[in-house]
Amino acid sequence: MLGWLRSKREITMNIEQAVSQRRSTRAYTPDPLLKEEIIDWLNAAQRAPSGGNMQGWGVIVLTGEAKDAVANLAMSRLPEVMPAGEETDRLVYPEELWEPHVSRRRRAGEQMYDALGISREDTQKFNMWRANNFRFFGAPVGLIFTIDTRMGHGQWAHNGIFMQTLALLAEGRGWGTCMQECWGMLRPSLKAHLKLDDTRMVHCGMSVGVPDKDHPINNFRSERASLDDFADLRGF
Repeated sequence: MLGWLRSKREITMNIEQAVSQRRSTRAYTPDPLLKEEIIDWLNAAQRAPSGGNMQGWGVIVLTGEAKDAVANLAMSRLPEVMPAGEETDRLVYPEELWEPHVSRRRRAGEQMYDALGISREDTQKFNMWRANNFRFFGAPVGLIFTIDTRMGHGQWAHNGIFMQTLALLAEGRGWGTCMQECWGMLRPSLKAHLKLDDTRMVHCGMSVGVPDKDHPINNFRSERASLDDFADLRGF
């Protein structure tokens, strides 16, 4: 209960500050998150925008043995399906990615592995770190987001808005998050393991917990394009 009260007091962060400091947290302390804290967090995120108020998002929250079971499933499947993942009609990335997106993705990977002191030539360490994705980076809580397969592209966007809302609310609670598209590589296996309805599918995942501020991976920040690269201001 004390943890929950502490979290409630901490929800005073300026929104711009939360957006600015949010990053993909890839190392966590062992501090647990209480069920009451998680429920409060999820309820707050329910105010995320949703076209037509459809609220098509779904989320499975995992901790303890339930989280370990999903991680173990991933570890058992990865040797067989890497690097492309299981067969699915919803690819994580387009098959033929183009510039400038190829370079941005490559640069982010270079920065991350530089922060870890791992060269791409060191295949063993590279693969060991990559596997951490499927252990939720050691976070005490892992989320698997789901969506109805009958939904359109707009509702997929709403799922993303819900995730961003959770990430920003987590910042105000002193937590860190990492949104994880990698879970989309195991959609069929996860669907069976999580016993999803026929029309329900896995979208992606998220790690959440208290950031390990001493870990070098959490001091790395990906670069962002300039305003001119993505914004076209007209009529001003």
